[in-house]
Amino acid sequence: MIIRSALTALTCLGIVACAGAQTPTEEAPTPTVEDVKANPDAWRAVDPNNLIILTTTKGEVVIELLPAVAEVHAEQFRAYTRNGHYDNTPFHRVIRDFMAQGGDVEQTHGRESMLEPMAGEFTFRRSPADMAIDPIGPADSAVGGYYMGFPIETQAQFLADLSIDGLVESWIPHCKGVVSTARTNDPNSGNAQFFLMTGRAEHLDKGYTAKGRVLLGQEAVDNIKLGRGENGSPVDNPDILQKAVLVSTLPESEQPKVWVQRTDTPEWTERLEAADRTGTHICDLPAVPAVLGK
Repeated sequence: MIIRSALTALTCLGIVACAGAQTPTEEAPTPTVEDVKANPDAWRAVDPNNLIILTTTKGEVVIELLPAVAEVHAEQFRAYTRNGHYDNTPFHRVIRDFMAQGGDVEQTHGRESMLEPMAGEFTFRRSPADMAIDPIGPADSAVGGYYMGFPIETQAQFLADLSIDGLVESWIPHCKGVVSTARTNDPNSGNAQFFLMTGRAEHLDKGYTAKGRVLLGQEAVDNIKLGRGENGSPVDNPDILQKAVLVSTLPESEQPKVWVQRTDTPEWTERLEAADRTGTHICDLPAVPAVLGK
């Protein structure tokens, strides 16, 4: 099928760096299915119910949702995808080295296609024991790290012992590759529109609901046609999100398999320790690699 053949081409894109001895700015060979087979304990399979394929006029983009941090937003993104309402929507606001915004379902498919707006899920309460991160620095005092390959910023773990609920406040920072939710000035107005980060935007953290990240196809995102002016809009002859597919809705035999590299391996532990020594922010580390299989 078209989705499978287009997805296969993604394995040739050099969009991620492998963990190892490289510095954050060095590129490394793109991992392959053979790498996964050779060391399966260093990889995790992505749940197909959190895996979405965006077919755009700039190429294929594979994203993973993380409902553990934004359950309502993740489910609504799935719902719009299942209903086909993201199909043929334009990337109508695009700003260089910032983000590409799309998903204007109302403009493309009409108000009757819209679901209800959602309360902001800007941060989440995390149990350090049940949802441990792979930290930059000592586990007890770290304020950044990875969870399932997603960048996470957080209150220090030791504060859980001082809080009433035994939890700490955490959030996904708006690093390049993060999938987040557009909204008006009303913090509880997020709905269908989303944006894909093409740069770092710290000012959005804890004020916009980040709910996923790009696993494969960041080059396509980076090449989405820019809008006019500082606001990134309008976009003349904009790129189009032609089709969005939730992988779990495909017949099992047609579902592509995607693996994400674990960040609790010796190689990643070394990298995170080095980031702690140099004061490197989680957003300045290379994206955690993913591999597409058949």
